[in-house]
Amino acid sequence: MRILVALGGNALLRRGEPMTADAQRANVRTAAHALAPVAAHHQLVVSHGNGPQVGLLALQAAAYADVEPYPLDVLGAQTEGMIGYLIEQELGNVLPPDQPFATLLTMVEVDAADPAFQRPTKFVGPLYDDDQAAGLAADRGWSFRRDGDRLRRVVPSPEPKRIFEIRPIRWLLDRGVLVVCAGGGGIPTTWLPGRRQALGGVEAVIDKDLASELLAREVGADLFVMATDVPGVFLDWGTPEQRQLDHVTPEELRSLPFAAGSMGPKVDAAARFVEATGRRASIGALADLERIVAGTAGTTVEPAAERALAKEER
Repeated sequence: MRILVALGGNALLRRGEPMTADAQRANVRTAAHALAPVAAHHQLVVSHGNGPQVGLLALQAAAYADVEPYPLDVLGAQTEGMIGYLIEQELGNVLPPDQPFATLLTMVEVDAADPAFQRPTKFVGPLYDDDQAAGLAADRGWSFRRDGDRLRRVVPSPEPKRIFEIRPIRWLLDRGVLVVCAGGGGIPTTWLPGRRQALGGVEAVIDKDLASELLAREVGADLFVMATDVPGVFLDWGTPEQRQLDHVTPEELRSLPFAAGSMGPKVDAAARFVEATGRRASIGALADLERIVAGTAGTTVEPAAERALAKEER
């Protein structure tokens, strides 16, 4: 099978960990050990989050007063290169030496008129207390929202419309290359007004799960997996009545409430993929990846007809 695995940000940096190169490499090494058994039997495409890394680079850039801070699209490109390098290297250490790899910086088209630009929602960067956030909001004009009991910066998250590098991605896959691409949702890019066929970056971060869903469709993935730090999609999360959804249809998912800042984008991305392709999407823990691929772990989202057949077989 051709499988796209979207690594959650926790695969690179766990909540509360210091944002050091060593910490990120250690987490990527753990992710590589989970990915390797799947790559040994299937064709793998890997995407990943980059929220903490973009936030860190933004802080580092802002600390150098002699140069105007770099925009988010440039910071996104920098993180794609850094994270792709770590993933390639750690996967290369556990896969056969003849396995070819490639990381592609991936521009993703967004609409400059997307209403998301007026409504920042996407978390980037570290957690702050109230006083720190207030100072940064005053000094730099950043927007903040609660993430648990602390605050994080939020930026616009427009809808992904097109992957500009989709042809070279397909060419590499057709030649057996393990491709790392669309990191952090890709580099947000739009057509510049008044200039014929001219592209430019925009101040935004595209949702990684929605961009990965678009990528999964465009490369003809047989399975789309969103690997995170929880075993699956839960109802009544955080209460004594919480329960995991094992097999569910897109229609059933869309009828249930999920928080926009946590499981909501993953649920939306899974439903979109299944509705568009009739193939399977899954959400679950990275440590369970082999079982998720086999359909025995995580939350499996599947067409209604397949789910009915699976119920009969079970």
